[in-house]
Amino acid sequence: MKKLLAVALLIGLAAFTAGCTNSASGEKDEKLEKLTLDYAYYSPTSLVLREFEWAEEEFEKEGIEVEFVLSQGSNKALEFLNSSSVDISSSAGAAALLAKGNGAPIESVYIYSKPEWTALVSEQGSDIKSVSDLKGKKVAATLGTDPYIFLLRALNEEGLSESDVEIVNLQHSDGASALSNGQVDAWAGLDPHMASVELSTDAELFYRNPDFNTYGVLNVRPDFAEKHPEQVKKVIELYEKARTWINENPDEAAELLAEEAGIDLEVAQKQLERTDYSNALPGNEHVEALQAAGDILQEGELIDQNADVDKLVDELINPEYAEQVIGKQE
Repeated sequence: MKKLLAVALLIGLAAFTAGCTNSASGEKDEKLEKLTLDYAYYSPTSLVLREFEWAEEEFEKEGIEVEFVLSQGSNKALEFLNSSSVDISSSAGAAALLAKGNGAPIESVYIYSKPEWTALVSEQGSDIKSVSDLKGKKVAATLGTDPYIFLLRALNEEGLSESDVEIVNLQHSDGASALSNGQVDAWAGLDPHMASVELSTDAELFYRNPDFNTYGVLNVRPDFAEKHPEQVKKVIELYEKARTWINENPDEAAELLAEEAGIDLEVAQKQLERTDYSNALPGNEHVEALQAAGDILQEGELIDQNADVDKLVDELINPEYAEQVIGKQE
């Protein structure tokens, strides 16, 4: 499993190297003509931004075209960023740290949510009732994402490790299906898929720990941010607009999420109930959460044993752009 994840990371880094001279925004020294952003069902703020076309409207004033690309999970979001297929992407904080620890040039510049978006899930009537029951079982998880890292932390807390279970690498929606079809014994779930099986099949969230969920972060390549700082700040301003809209219009936000993700309204409401949009400025609480996740990743040999985790986190979290934007709005 570790070899598989390492190969995936190497492929992503190779794609970055191949794409670094021809980014989604054009050649290095050219004026920014196109800005590519991702959107994801685990990031309702990105759905709001895309729905109302605020980015297209704002950047049209500068003659910049805007394109949105769907990210199915943090792993895909980071692959898109590293290959320069997108300029700014959304992922879980721990997934961004994993990419950083394996050499990807990346900075997290904004907190788009504090979600409880992952838990360990079993089917109704399953004999799996606790993390200790996972020993020797098949567990679906998407490598390189927050649910995968959540699983590692839960196992570690119980005195188990990755080698004590059989991890089946599936994209989030496929993991939900595999659980429902009995192809795996448990699943490291992610909303909205997790909320969907919880409500539709009475699947059990047998292990929950909000503190093991890392934050949703916006990521950018440092070279892009250095060349286009005003555009990075403008995207953060637009995310702030979307965050405010969700806080003021929770019912409409749930309806939008349901429509975009193709899920029932009650599923969308369940996801949003577990999501906190109160603090978007990267700070100490986010640093501490990532340091704890980084320690587990290092223990599992997913980050170099000789790496300085605290330094990696410090280099990953860059509050500069958000401080300028949010400070102006306060």
